[in-house]
Amino acid sequence: MSDEACVAFPILGEPAPDFEAETTQGPIRLSDLKGKWVVLFSHPADFTPVCTTEFIAFAEIHDELKSLNVQLLGLSIDSISAHLAWIRAIREKMGVSIPFPVIADLNTKVSQKYGMVHPGQSSTAAVRCVFFIDDKGIMRAMIYYPLQNGRFMPEVIRLVKALQTTDKHKVSTPANWQPGDKVVVPAPKTAAEMEKRETEGYEYKDWYLCYKKI
Repeated sequence: MSDEACVAFPILGEPAPDFEAETTQGPIRLSDLKGKWVVLFSHPADFTPVCTTEFIAFAEIHDELKSLNVQLLGLSIDSISAHLAWIRAIREKMGVSIPFPVIADLNTKVSQKYGMVHPGQSSTAAVRCVFFIDDKGIMRAMIYYPLQNGRFMPEVIRLVKALQTTDKHKVSTPANWQPGDKVVVPAPKTAAEMEKRETEGYEYKDWYLCYKKI
């Protein structure tokens, strides 16, 4: 089997790969963040146009993520010096301070653990990944974008809230769900539960699809 075939990728529902790395705010170890949710995102390179717009956008949602018990972490295959110079440039030229740590991954150790480098896009830069890790260190969701297209920050917030709603209320969220919308009740697992479902007070569409407000 080739080395490329052996590349590890994170798997939903399993522990997120642990790492220790240098950041713009000092060293960090992922496992030390248990008790918080983590949104880890990668960007292709410092001092690039789309990445600059994304860093400004991530800075704008930082406080809301923090209120949801989320630690935001950035990463690219750049040095600490490059990160610091770029962050200062964003503050001086755009008037935006970057409040979250940015991982320097020149040795690509974190990028390789998380499958961030996709050769079809670039062999030297990470694509635009977003990893959602829960407060127990479990990988809960992943989103990948190409180099040329920036991310939609409201979806990052929405997905965090959807995951946390699922955990708190033991429900699912339907297509296009927004906080405050009805949620989906877990489907029955037995014939008896199926027959009973219509009488349980939910918004009943069919035995396998029922909604409720929370």
